[in-house]
Amino acid sequence: MKTKIKNNEKIKVLDVKNFKLSKFKSSERLHFKDENTLKGELSLYKEKIASLQEKLFANDKHSVLIVLQAIDAAGKDSCIKHVLSGVNPQGCHVISFKQPSKEELDHDFIWRTYKQLPERGKIGVFNRSYYEEVLVCKVHPEYVIGQNIPGIETIKQLDNKFWENRYRAINEMERHLVKNGTVIIKIFLNLGKNEQKNRFLDRINDPKKRWKFSFTDLKEREHWDLYQKAYNDMIQATSTKHAPWYVVPADDQWVSRAIVGQLLLEHLEEFNLQYPAVNDDILKAMEEARTILMNETK
Repeated sequence: MKTKIKNNEKIKVLDVKNFKLSKFKSSERLHFKDENTLKGELSLYKEKIASLQEKLFANDKHSVLIVLQAIDAAGKDSCIKHVLSGVNPQGCHVISFKQPSKEELDHDFIWRTYKQLPERGKIGVFNRSYYEEVLVCKVHPEYVIGQNIPGIETIKQLDNKFWENRYRAINEMERHLVKNGTVIIKIFLNLGKNEQKNRFLDRINDPKKRWKFSFTDLKEREHWDLYQKAYNDMIQATSTKHAPWYVVPADDQWVSRAIVGQLLLEHLEEFNLQYPAVNDDILKAMEEARTILMNETK
């Protein structure tokens, strides 16, 4: 039986015209009852994902790209760790995108992520992505000025048309990827403001977690409302039929992990993956190889 997300309509963004991020609850538990149930289901998902990933690699026809976007402390790293821990590392590639380098700034805004896309047969995970260019750059438009884009000299020139062009470029790029065999799973981990506060405090209070605390993250928290607006605009402009957004409640990390596991499994199952068949000529050659090996002397 194929996996189907229960209450899928609560997390999948289909009606972009009436989309409002504020309508999505960060503390939604969906159909999950308790933490033990969550852990048990996620463990089952991981086993199935590992098996299908091997077939995905053997077929060498499709690839999967998971795009994870979220506000600071939403649990992107732990989500990746728990969902993909059973996958063969050779068939999975995880990359986190930080502040762009000089070389990256000398290219268009999609270049640095495009060259990291998963090849056929593999699962790729973007911890942050090209969407940072319509999130962080929208909250901090001065970053765009540093990209030396022709015709963009001042912040005032970053009008609605500029951002619409970036959204359009992203949509066209994703459409091209999908047509060429890449399935894109775009996930926004929806963390509540109070829960972010609790996680920051936990990092301060727990000696084992203090290394995670970032004063930069605390500073960015001051722009909470601007980020929520940027995420709302981004999802509304780039949730498409070929690459929809999923707004996943993230206040409970086990809930978000289980949902991400479900989403990945659901998409892998849609491929109806089987190990590649071997033709009669190769089977005959294999029989000859078997005979040779069996007749070897020690």
